[in-house]
Amino acid sequence: MDNDLPTLDRRTMMAGAGALAATALAACGTGGDNESAAASARTPAEQSGGPTVLAKTADVPVGGGVIAGDTVVTQPSAGVFVGLDSTCTHAGCRVGEVAGGTVNCRCHGSKFGLDGSVVTGPAQRPLASRTVRVEGDSVVAG
Repeated sequence: MDNDLPTLDRRTMMAGAGALAATALAACGTGGDNESAAASARTPAEQSGGPTVLAKTADVPVGGGVIAGDTVVTQPSAGVFVGLDSTCTHAGCRVGEVAGGTVNCRCHGSKFGLDGSVVTGPAQRPLASRTVRVEGDSVVAG
């Protein structure tokens, strides 16, 4: 049986394994300075396991909203904040923007009111509600 495949000696194998391990560790990071910076950027409530800040109240325009990850925060009227799931009920795409007084899905053109109701299909069900509340100058989850 001919075996034209190259053979690897122990030294080559160990060097390759070491390089792979170093690459994996570099990709994962060590926490170090980045972890410290992230921790100091969190609010005291977040550091102690408190509520997740979705947006500053000043950043959510009256008659508009912002997308914060999987939550859309809208302000239909001054001081009234609404939380909505950012998943379009038509085909499961994430909504892409809040503009012109509606929450808009770019996948198929569905538009939702600032309260989550369907304004324009093809979606037939409203966006799911998310509980949000104002704490100080922030809108938080829960």
